[in-house]
Amino acid sequence: METHGMPLNPAEARSALADVERVRASAVALSATPWPTWFFLALTLYIAALPVTYGGLLADRDWLLPRPAWLALMLGVTAAYLALLAVAARAWRAKTGVALRLDVLPKRVAVPFLAGMPVLLVGAPVVFRFTGRPEWLYVASLIGAAVSVGFHLAFVRLHRRAA
Repeated sequence: METHGMPLNPAEARSALADVERVRASAVALSATPWPTWFFLALTLYIAALPVTYGGLLADRDWLLPRPAWLALMLGVTAAYLALLAVAARAWRAKTGVALRLDVLPKRVAVPFLAGMPVLLVGAPVVFRFTGRPEWLYVASLIGAAVSVGFHLAFVRLHRRAA
């Protein structure tokens, strides 16, 4: 919008601000490239396994496996997940030039996720410890996997809208 040194009238100023906001929103949406499918699946499996393995560690007596086996399983699964995360991040950045990110999702979605997932994934094993009912672990696993799928679909939708 060319003004040749003339001040903008209110309508022109609002139009310019709207243009700036559209460009910012488009840049954010374009950076919301979906994660690789194989990594999304690995993340979903990790989230689903976490309550059960942590529950096995917290059980007041050996539950299904001895406690050292649960510890080895937890450490192994976590190490595998972190290795896959590093590989996915490096490969995805090389392929797309965009990092794997959560910060491009709307805060009204991301904040409950970042607050709720730890409560769900750690809270269910703690409840299992006190009640001895493994249903808590299974429900937390299913909910965690569903939330992971939902977040992936939100990224895909945001990316398609920007493209």
